[in-house]
Order: sequence, then structure tokens, then C-alpha cells
Amino acid sequence: MTIYSKAQECADFIKKHSSAFVVSHIDADGLTSAAIIGKALERIGIDYDIRFVKQLDSTALAGIADNNAELVIFTDLGSGMLDAIKTLKLNAVISDHHQPRGVHEYHLNPHLFGLHGATEVSGSGVTYLIATSLGNNSDLADLAIVGAVGDLQHMKNGQLIGINRQILEDGAKTGVLHYEKDLLLFGKQTRPIFKLLQYSSDPYLPGISGSEDASIEFLKKIGIRQHGEKWRRWIDLEPVEKQQIVSALFQFCLSSGMPATSVQRLIGEVYTLLREREGTEVRDASEYSTLLNATARYDHADIGLAVCMGDRGKSYDEASTLLNEHRKNLVEGINLVKEQGTIRMEHLQYFDSGNKIRETIVGIVAGMCTSFVRHDVPIIAFADTDGGVKVSSRGNYDLIRKGLNLGNAISEAARSVGGTGGGHDIAAGAFIPREAKSEFLKILDSRIGSQIR
Repeated sequence: MTIYSKAQECADFIKKHSSAFVVSHIDADGLTSAAIIGKALERIGIDYDIRFVKQLDSTALAGIADNNAELVIFTDLGSGMLDAIKTLKLNAVISDHHQPRGVHEYHLNPHLFGLHGATEVSGSGVTYLIATSLGNNSDLADLAIVGAVGDLQHMKNGQLIGINRQILEDGAKTGVLHYEKDLLLFGKQTRPIFKLLQYSSDPYLPGISGSEDASIEFLKKIGIRQHGEKWRRWIDLEPVEKQQIVSALFQFCLSSGMPATSVQRLIGEVYTLLREREGTEVRDASEYSTLLNATARYDHADIGLAVCMGDRGKSYDEASTLLNEHRKNLVEGINLVKEQGTIRMEHLQYFDSGNKIRETIVGIVAGMCTSFVRHDVPIIAFADTDGGVKVSSRGNYDLIRKGLNLGNAISEAARSVGGTGGGHDIAAGAFIPREAKSEFLKILDSRIGSQIR
């Protein structure tokens, strides 16, 4: 059986029902997954409700079971809780891309077909496969690509590969997507060009990142100036000006002694949503995914979902307001880590933000910090939650090649201290009891050490 025939099997099972309860994750990939399945169900006349959860644990599952839904569709989560789903006898379809634990009949996951869930297809991509098996839904390819980019699936190779690539081609053929090689710095649709440099965190530009004055000075030195009183955006520049900036950035990075891998991350494939208005966050897949993270990670998943479903009025305005707050929180989080530094163990480094970084964004902050912390070990981040501690972790592809699998290591360490966890080889998360932090770190350090050896 192929992943496509399994998607068809899941779709045929869904069609046997008149209503569904969709449960999804609270990040960009989870929001786009929920929107994709929601639109697909709507088009074939199946009623649905959607709920978002931060973490699918036994408590969340018990609440879902209490709904007595005719059918539950899990999107972008569920693969780590297959045994619990079976024990509760939930009539469920699971559409996920995280490392699976257990067995379930209607379970679509790339890992079951020898595909990589961190680079070849995201949760929204897997859900797109089910949606296109339910009917003619190839116009939803743009949402699937936003989810994949939000999950950073394009970063390892500088472009989307595998099933993500096929979905991208679907979107290009349908006329909803365009892709090309371009500067990867964030904000090309909406920000004045100096802001792209000022807020660059991956790669971190020494002496420029974080400084408005240094960013403006860099551009002026190479002859890029503002028009009147306003700085233009990247999309407003002439091709020759763009090339000028890229060349100067490459020279600057190399002369600053930055690793070649960091310099290469300046350029890559970018994805434009052709149905969206130019100069808005939703025109660019990367900016769109950040806009979505700014809603669901602040307890406003309903706003992000409404944007995914096409609301460009009130919900879009509310999402834009939340985005400004999100950006401010990320900058404060990065500054906190820079000030307090990380604590080094033998096989990992970690920081504990306590209640100073929201549990829902501590993983994003950890990912952004990889540009200025050590690269020879993964970074682990802690943030306080109501019921314990949220753990987030980020590795890199050099460590993956040496054997690192954070999804497995985090899952084992969390389980050992009475918590739950899982994810991908390069990024994973967990919830653990507050008093178990030291023991968790000790076990995790040992697990990572045995993997990398």
C-alpha cells in the first residue's frame, strides 16, 4: 500500500459519516490542517466542529471522548497517542506526520511509508492528501504549503522536497502558488528593507541583527537609499538592487567568519500565494505562517482558523494586531536567552525561562536562538505551565547525521518522569512535572549521548 492509497482508504471511511469532530494542533501547521479538512468536509456536505489543543494527552483525550462524536479526525497530532485512542474506542482518523507510537487502522503518517515527517510532508500536507481523496480540492495546496513552511520543512534543502514538492506543483498547476529562488530573510512583502536585516535571526548577522542604525548604514554603504521619507519593501526593489543587496550580504557574512552553512541560508525557495493581495502577510507563505502562530499560540486559534477559511476582514485585522504582540514577545524572549545564556551539560545545552516566555512560543524562541548558541549539541528550553513544565528542543542536521533523534529521546525521558512527549528527530516537545526537571535533564542528556555516540 502507498501513502496515496492509504489516504483514499481514510477518505472513504470519512465519507461513511454525516458529521465529524476535528481536533488539531495550535501552530500554523495545525491551523492549516484543520482548515483543509474543514473545507473538504464542507464541500461534500459533512457537518464538522473544530477544537484546538496544545498537547494531546490523556486528559485532552478523555474530554474528546466525552463528546461522543460520530467520527473524530485528528490533524497534525495523534500519532504519539495511538494506544490511548484505541483504549478509549474512539472512532477516529489520524492525519499526522510526527513519529508514531502504536497502531491504528485509519492512520495516515509518512513514517509508515518510509518518508520523513520533518522534511518530506507536514501535517497539513498529509491532511491535503486526504482532502484530495475526498474530492477536487487541489486549490487547498496553498494552505498545505503555508503549513509546511510554518513547520520549516523547506530549511534543510533550501526548498520543499518529497510530497511537499508534489503539493507545490499541484498548487502551481491550479494557479494558487508561485515559487522561485530569492532572499530568505523574513518580511519581504510587508517590511521596509532595513527591517529585514535588523530582525534577521537565521542567519544572525553580527553587528547588524538587532540594530536599526547598523542595518540602515549597511544599505546606504552599498548605495541603496530610501525614496523620499520612506524605505521601500523588498517587493518594491528593482532586480539589480536585489542582486546588489544579496552580493553585499554574502561578502559581509563570509568576511565576518560565519560558517558556510549559515551563509547558504540567505538564499532559498520562497512561496507566493497568488490569490492574496500583494504587500500583505498572507501573500508570502513564511509571513502567513507567522501570522497564524500569532493567533493560536495566544489562545486565539479561532481567529487564525477564520483567516485560513478566507476571512480578510475583522479576523484578519485581529490577527495582524496579535502579530505585532507576537513579534515583540519573540524579541524579548531572544534577548532573555542572550542575557542569561544557556547551561551546558555533556550532550545538550538548556535554558529555563520560568514564566518569562510563554509556553506556546518557547519552542520558536529556542529555534531562533540556534543562530547564536553552540551548534555541537541540541538546545533544550523550559517554560512554566499551569500543570507543570513545557519542554521544547531543537537540533540541527549535522547532529541528525550523527544519529540525533530528539523525538525518541524526549519521548523516553518524559515517560521516565511521568510526562508525555514526542515530535521529530530535529525538533520535539514534552510536558513534564515541575519537580522532575533535573531528573528529566539527566535522562535526556544520557539518551542524546547514546544516540550521537
